[in-house]
Amino acid sequence: MNLLAFDTGTESMSIAVARTVAGQQRLWQHTAIGGAQASTGLIASILDLLNQAGLKLDALDAICFGAGPGSFTGLRTACSVAQGLAFGAKVQVLPVDSLLAVAEEARHAALADQPQGVVTALLDARMNEVYVATYAFEGPHWTQLQGGALVRPQDLGTYLRAMQHKLDLPEGTLAGNVFGVYGERLQVGQRESTRSIAALPTAAALLRLAPQLLAAGLAVEAEHALPLYIRDKVAQTTLERAADKAATLAAATITPEV
Repeated sequence: MNLLAFDTGTESMSIAVARTVAGQQRLWQHTAIGGAQASTGLIASILDLLNQAGLKLDALDAICFGAGPGSFTGLRTACSVAQGLAFGAKVQVLPVDSLLAVAEEARHAALADQPQGVVTALLDARMNEVYVATYAFEGPHWTQLQGGALVRPQDLGTYLRAMQHKLDLPEGTLAGNVFGVYGERLQVGQRESTRSIAALPTAAALLRLAPQLLAAGLAVEAEHALPLYIRDKVAQTTLERAADKAATLAAATITPEV
């Protein structure tokens, strides 16, 4: 199977190409700074990687992109590039849930010795909020247990306990890019057995997920590919910004009791 995948929804731009050569799957990868810079370098980097792999766009079985949630600008960039390339090459597009890609990256990088498990994926949503979703894996096969939601860092523990009680789940692994950002504000109430794994939705993770998603019929024609947004608004109001600033200043001036 020949596949192109890319994700630009976080601080990192990740691109990968998979090509079947003599019955073996080979992988070419490229990583660079994401964010606003992704829109200027994405297409050139894709074409360079395809050239390294000796593939033309019309030889692809599908184009996969990280559909979100994530940076609004990054998601729109990835979706529009996937659509444009797919239109010209007449191939289908596979939108992939970015939180699922985070879970898969954590499984592949740190949980490969476990035959099954539960991963809660977390991505920084900015504006003092976190995107969260929970998945179960058995080997490379994934099942969504709790769909994407938006919570405040300090409310994450309450959210996780409610979700675990509702689904009768044990505490599992947390994975994402929020641990260094929010630190102790992530009140998750973890037991010592709970692992926290730094992970991003990489293009390689999209490629590993692609066979299951393609078999499930989730590839679409280019015109039907859409980003996945969880947050409805893109900017804080003046009052919200003022409240956040006041809370930050208050936290910085609190002197712990001795």
